[in-house]
Amino acid sequence: MAGNSFGRIYKLTSFGESHGRAIGGVIDGCPAGITLDVEAIQTELDRRRPGQSAIVTQRKEPDSVEVYSGIFEGKTTGTPIGFAIHNTDQKSKDYSHIKDSYRPSHADYVYDQKYGFRDYRGGGRSSARETASRVVAGAIAKQALSSMKITAFVSAVGELSLEKRYQDLDLSQIEKNIVRTADAEMAQQMEDYIKQIRKEGDTIGGVITCVIQNVPVGLGEPVFDKLHAELGKAMLSINAVKGFEYGSGFAGSRMKGSQHNDAFNSDGSTKTNYSGGVQGGISNGMDVYFNVAFKPVATIIQPYETIDKEGNTITTQGKGRHDPCVVPRAVPIVEAMAAMVMLDFTLLNRTIKK
Repeated sequence: MAGNSFGRIYKLTSFGESHGRAIGGVIDGCPAGITLDVEAIQTELDRRRPGQSAIVTQRKEPDSVEVYSGIFEGKTTGTPIGFAIHNTDQKSKDYSHIKDSYRPSHADYVYDQKYGFRDYRGGGRSSARETASRVVAGAIAKQALSSMKITAFVSAVGELSLEKRYQDLDLSQIEKNIVRTADAEMAQQMEDYIKQIRKEGDTIGGVITCVIQNVPVGLGEPVFDKLHAELGKAMLSINAVKGFEYGSGFAGSRMKGSQHNDAFNSDGSTKTNYSGGVQGGISNGMDVYFNVAFKPVATIIQPYETIDKEGNTITTQGKGRHDPCVVPRAVPIVEAMAAMVMLDFTLLNRTIKK
């Protein structure tokens, strides 16, 4: 199966399935001599792991990472970093009822049609559990990008949405609530709503906003490898993502040029930032910010109609342990993918400047 690697210089190749023995990856292109805080890597995994609160899947996985290569005496050696996260709480029998049928809006049908065979246990390779490997790679990238600050938070759950700009929010609130939003009052409303959705046996979507600060001028390539294009690709590769917008996004289409243009200050910064920190595909030194839209989780604990391998219409029901809303656990995944993109462009810049 192709498509298991991401990045050009800083590259992650991930492996493993949701109900296999382990998931993991190999990171290539990480510069040598970076002092790594392994506890910080584990902290990022803990933010993503299942079973962390009452509003996420109750699968109990410690998600402890084991690093096998590429680190010596606490520093990166410049050689491939191999790592694994062992699965300990698989309940494959929860998926036996879909062995010969397809869940609507899942990858079941297309995997079967493409490969003629599929691992139906938890979705196999298509499971969002694969994203734990990305979090490890992103956590290492964050440490290599010590000058940049990458912060993501939940800005919407269903119709509940933060109306303030990120500059006007208290970002210190994000890790103080289980929804990971930047407003204490809205956090409680979102939490209550997700719990209500779970009781109904249903799911709900949401939006994550990400802000990258202290970005130097010059990251990104001018034509096909634009900075925002690579960020968009990274975000759209995450399970359940249905949309990406940066800067003014779709709202910019309703503005006049006289309103939307970012006027310069004498130092090259801009008075506004509708560009989202990117002009001509290249970072301009302002904050890079974007929104990522996530669909409702496809597995609902309600009876639903679908088809089996023979094309017969059947009625079945979701089983197992699933998130009623993915966005609280997806915050560190968004940050991780952003970090990988920013480090990749940072390393690429080193190869083209005198």
